[in-house]
Amino acid sequence: MKKILIIGIGAGDPKYLTVQAIEALNAADVFFVMDKGAAKDKLVALRKEICARFIKDHDYRIVEATSPERRRDEGLDYEAAVDELNRDKQRVFERLIEEELTDGQCGAFLVWGDPSLYDSTIRILDSILADGRLAFDFEVIPGISSVQALAAKHRVPLNFIGKPVSITTGRRLAEGGFPHDVDSAVVMLDAQNAYAQIAGEALDIYWGAYVGTPDEILMAGRLEDVKDEIVRVRGQAREANGWIMDTYLLRKRGVKD
Repeated sequence: MKKILIIGIGAGDPKYLTVQAIEALNAADVFFVMDKGAAKDKLVALRKEICARFIKDHDYRIVEATSPERRRDEGLDYEAAVDELNRDKQRVFERLIEEELTDGQCGAFLVWGDPSLYDSTIRILDSILADGRLAFDFEVIPGISSVQALAAKHRVPLNFIGKPVSITTGRRLAEGGFPHDVDSAVVMLDAQNAYAQIAGEALDIYWGAYVGTPDEILMAGRLEDVKDEIVRVRGQAREANGWIMDTYLLRKRGVKD
């Protein structure tokens, strides 16, 4: 039977790879790399660098495939657009598994950060198996997430003592404001600078872009004081690189820790 490994490769620094991830790399025969266009060539290059650095005395192939893009039509429901995107990805994954792997071989998807956090690779493979056309086994290898890397870089805990922390998206933050039942929240996938819309609240922000990579940018302070500078720096970085991957932590000011 064919086997698939979903390997979390960390948030950008090759040294974030775990021993388990390195062992998994050395067990794979074929690596599937989703190409998201020229603007994100660095993401493909990092995956190739990781393979070259950590795979020892083991033959392997890298197969690149064009990644479908999410439709951004005005008025299109976000969840419906994501469902459509995942169906398109499923067709690509099915083709790769069927055509590029022979029985008994092991293929691998190298997932940025951790596969369990805002990534659909697990869901897509589950859907392929549920359809019943292809048979394979798969295993998930956890990785260092951008959330963990952000907290480490800023030398700050995610939560207050004995208190929960929320992990949410920029879209939900913009729609509902800061979560009402927590004192700290990690925000991912914020394309519209949602933090700037809630700057009137007594919050501190710990922001990071391209965390763990040579392009890393870190900023922190009272949200009201630094929001405009983050917007400016974020815009410059996106223009310079053609893409941006950022995460931030918001914490209520004055909570006893």
